[in-house]
Amino acid sequence: MFNRRHLAPALVVLVAFLAVLIQVHPPAVLDANQTRTLGIVLVTLVLWATGVLPEYLSALLFFLAALLLEVATPAQIFSGFASSAWWLIFAGMIIGLAIRNTGLGDRLAAVLGKRLAHSYAGLIVGLVVVCTLLGFVMPSSMGRILMMIPVGMALAERCGFEAGSPGRTGVALAVTMGCHVTTFTILPANIPNMVMVGAADTIYGLQFRYTDYLLLHFPILGALKAFVIGWLILRFFPATTATTPASTSQVPSSGALSGQQRYLSVILLVALGLWLTDSWHGVGPAWVGLGVAIFLLLPKVGLVDNSRVGPQLNITVLLFVAGVLGLGAVVNGSGLGQILATHMERWLPLSPGSDAGNFFSLVGMAFSTGLLTTLPGVPAVLTPMAQDLSQLTGLSLETVIMTQVVGFSTILLPYQSGPLLVGMQLAHEPVRSLLKITLPLALIMWLVLIPLDYLWWQLLGMFGGA
Repeated sequence: MFNRRHLAPALVVLVAFLAVLIQVHPPAVLDANQTRTLGIVLVTLVLWATGVLPEYLSALLFFLAALLLEVATPAQIFSGFASSAWWLIFAGMIIGLAIRNTGLGDRLAAVLGKRLAHSYAGLIVGLVVVCTLLGFVMPSSMGRILMMIPVGMALAERCGFEAGSPGRTGVALAVTMGCHVTTFTILPANIPNMVMVGAADTIYGLQFRYTDYLLLHFPILGALKAFVIGWLILRFFPATTATTPASTSQVPSSGALSGQQRYLSVILLVALGLWLTDSWHGVGPAWVGLGVAIFLLLPKVGLVDNSRVGPQLNITVLLFVAGVLGLGAVVNGSGLGQILATHMERWLPLSPGSDAGNFFSLVGMAFSTGLLTTLPGVPAVLTPMAQDLSQLTGLSLETVIMTQVVGFSTILLPYQSGPLLVGMQLAHEPVRSLLKITLPLALIMWLVLIPLDYLWWQLLGMFGGA
């Protein structure tokens, strides 16, 4: 009999059949290369969404199919390995090894546990809030995740959550989503934000002020969403913290740090200082992280045993992330994202004076584009169209561009966001656990938070016209 276990494979077969059908009867708006690309993208996305195959294996299949069908150059297909985001992840893994091996993660977890671990609800909400606030001082969501996941997992162990338990998964989700999803509302804290700002400045000479951006987005999409995320985690991953965790006596929350812990703390503070001042010295967060990782690997002065790097470094995460980044590059290079956005521009009810209709249509355009291009592709596709959209809607150019933030901060499926995938992989928790949060969160966004955001924008006078 057919049951839920057959649903995911059946969906993969159905989408694969659809991909073949598209090749036989290609849409008139697509050329031959775009048709092949669309088929590969559909199959890859459904493999990632269903988890029928390990995520890294689906990424390898994407690489092979894209190469054999010649939908892009090898440089585009494997561009994920050259991405600064990929190298930041690699660096973060090395930093994570140092944090775990020196016991600094356990010490930080003990400090946080003393404040947060009195109840499971306080732990989850507290972690989401702490990780969100970290977005104000650390500019990279990937960097925040890579630094906080070892701390969060040490805290989960301290609270008595074993591998595979709902409590451990809940902690991983709180850290991952707190470090990423709520921080789209802080201007320099995520890659899509910076792509959007850079494109707006380059194309239109439009610059956004930090405080204006924060006031527009943080109250609803940051603060309120943080508590919704906490509530969803508590609802779908209920647990109870251990009253007397086994590690409590072994890892004190006070007292002097060991020599290695002090040494690593100094290194991390230097790295944090360089991350915070990247606009002054011009060295990107990824290359700061890579420099720190190399230093930690050096003989005698480093803190990571090179003999442990091979066994402890999770190469499957790196392959998966390279696949996600490469897919986005191939989609953007093929022009599929632009075709989707252009057709939505024609279909959507955009007209001057219809503020509510324009707002929800533009947010829907950004949301839908992110399903195909992943999140960093949204501003790359839509920002060049912003001037035309401003004329169609009668909204100011700034308002049109800002609707992208509402759209790309509404994540439906995990594959859209590299940091979410990396966070769960580093925590050794199943990526499919994210679906229990992202799906209801997207529904709550559209039914509650986005309408509230529209009212907030009205209060701030964002619909005054172009």
